[in-house]
Amino acid sequence: MLRIEGLKVCFGKEPILNGVDLQVEKGESVAIIGESGAGKTTLGLSIMGLLNGNAQGTVDLDGLNILSLAEGEIRRVRGSRISMAFQSSRNQLNPSHRIIDQVAEPIIAHRKNGKNEAHTRASAMLVKLGLSSEKFSHYPHQLSGGEQQRVLLAMALAGDPELVILDEPISSLDAASRIEVTAFLQKALVGRMAILVTHDFSTAAKLASMIATLYGGRIIECGPTQEMLSHPRHPYTRALIRSYPNMTTTKDLQGIKGRMERDVSGCAFHPRCTQAVALCREEVPSLSAHNGRWVACHRGGLLTALSAHNLSKSFGKLKAVDGASLTLEHGETLALVGESGSGKTTLARMIVGILKADTGEVFVEGERVDQRGKNFHRAVQMVFQNPGEALSHRLTVLEAVREPLEIQGVGSKADRDKMAMRVIDEVELPTTKAFLDEYPHHLSGGELQRVNIARALVLNPKVLIADEPTAFLDSSVKAKIMKLLLNLQENRGLTILFITHDIAVARKVSDRIAVMREGKIVEEGSVREVMENPLNPYTRRLIEAASDLDSERMP
Repeated sequence: MLRIEGLKVCFGKEPILNGVDLQVEKGESVAIIGESGAGKTTLGLSIMGLLNGNAQGTVDLDGLNILSLAEGEIRRVRGSRISMAFQSSRNQLNPSHRIIDQVAEPIIAHRKNGKNEAHTRASAMLVKLGLSSEKFSHYPHQLSGGEQQRVLLAMALAGDPELVILDEPISSLDAASRIEVTAFLQKALVGRMAILVTHDFSTAAKLASMIATLYGGRIIECGPTQEMLSHPRHPYTRALIRSYPNMTTTKDLQGIKGRMERDVSGCAFHPRCTQAVALCREEVPSLSAHNGRWVACHRGGLLTALSAHNLSKSFGKLKAVDGASLTLEHGETLALVGESGSGKTTLARMIVGILKADTGEVFVEGERVDQRGKNFHRAVQMVFQNPGEALSHRLTVLEAVREPLEIQGVGSKADRDKMAMRVIDEVELPTTKAFLDEYPHHLSGGELQRVNIARALVLNPKVLIADEPTAFLDSSVKAKIMKLLLNLQENRGLTILFITHDIAVARKVSDRIAVMREGKIVEEGSVREVMENPLNPYTRRLIEAASDLDSERMP
């Protein structure tokens, strides 16, 4: 077993690892994920005992503390019990030695095999990794980058170590080679401990049984691979996964606002977090168990920003909404999809209080909402479908955006003007006096909707309900507005309920999809689950109709 406790590594005064705690069981492979600069490679080098002068804490391999070993002792451990395949192959291979000799070297040194036996074993390893035998006698400069990477993997595994550290093992390989090498590694790692340093989630899914998220020099989430990838609990892990490209969804990639800073008090992620509170800025959270997952978060991981339970509404004999329930996590986009008349807008209007529900409850961050007062409207705002009807024609652009601040009694008039102009600029509208003095009927549909969005955002809400916000716009403007909403979500950490009748649009903008029919939620799941394996016949019809429409549009 590998046990890491309180591992700290500093280069000068800058901490790269700042208290890493991690445990790897026999036969377990753990993927370490995180942005560039998170300290993933430094963690691998520390386990190898290559940073003992800079490292403090415990790196215990079956009772042997790597950090306490003298250089002569650690050399006997490297290659025999622990090995590492480095990311930069050109810097790790000896340019004056043949490939076969370099792979055979750790076999001779640690397994005490003769040269012929070592070459035989090395040759077999290289063949399994897909390197042709005629290249065994080549020198590193005669190989491609992908071939050099295969040689490094062979060197790391040749001595049959208990623990192998793979630093971006397939990042330099082409797509076909990745499949081949991944298949080999799946077999080679069986029965041994492995640390997989990677930014590639598909590699982690295939090679790792566990995933640990590294941020600010600490492990902030750890759990089984499939659970981590499908239902991340820490806001940072969710943001990482959302920024990763894959073939299962066409949603625009979203980055993480800001950048990682090392000199931060409290939780290292709080400057970029969508749900940080005062405690997050003051105290470092410990890694503790939350619903079967290890998470370092004062709030227990991702919170529910808004939930609606069993909402119903009838108009005479017509039951417009019939026991509908929705849940939105902080920072996610949930698309509510259905035909006209399915009850989508009625459900949204009950949530914000425009319509009174016959039955049901609404909660904001776990607190039940009994009245839609000022506090509620600071937290939840709505962008309406028809931009022309949503604004008073008696108010100028500046007055319309400023009005919610006046209703809430925020600051002085000068303060309100500054806040309004700041958000007008944020939605990419002019802040010239000429434009601010315009009335709604002077604006285009796209400009009107941007003003509506600015008005909804001026109170800095946590949740934005967008009811068919592009329905009255042409295709080009529609794309710009949807892109604007995604950018605002990334920069502000907004939680968005996006209402649409178009499931193709939902696939483009959402993290999850809920399908509504005749007042009921008939299906809900991730974009991948709903689009690839719809369970409800109505959902399948919506997808088929969108596909048919696309085929008609395309020449």
